[in-house]
Amino acid sequence: MSFNILTSEEKKVIDEKGTEAPFTGEYDNFFVPGIFICRKCNSPLFSSKAKFDAGCGWPAFDADYPHALQRVADLDGQRVEIECAHCHAHLGHVFEGEYLTNTNTRHCVNSLSVRFISEGVKLPPVLNE
Repeated sequence: MSFNILTSEEKKVIDEKGTEAPFTGEYDNFFVPGIFICRKCNSPLFSSKAKFDAGCGWPAFDADYPHALQRVADLDGQRVEIECAHCHAHLGHVFEGEYLTNTNTRHCVNSLSVRFISEGVKLPPVLNE
């Protein structure tokens, strides 16, 4: 199997490490039970239970599934990028020390990098290149 086909907008964010404009993503103000998966490979990344309103303009999660993410020093030297550990798709950035939740962690994620699967719906298979 191959990775999901991405739109040009999704490629700019996922493959070219872009960022969607704040407050424009479909999952910014979205709170429904389920799972957020990688848009490129379908790997489970975040439970909707970990999602919170950080007021930052992007979906925010205070926890991820074990071994779901990879942290990489951003090229600007100021932030830490988060990628899907399975396919290395760019998801966004992680911030710590803001004291917004008990975990003291905010995964700031582009809506274009993830897809939502409602609670009770079978997850699609994780894809390989």
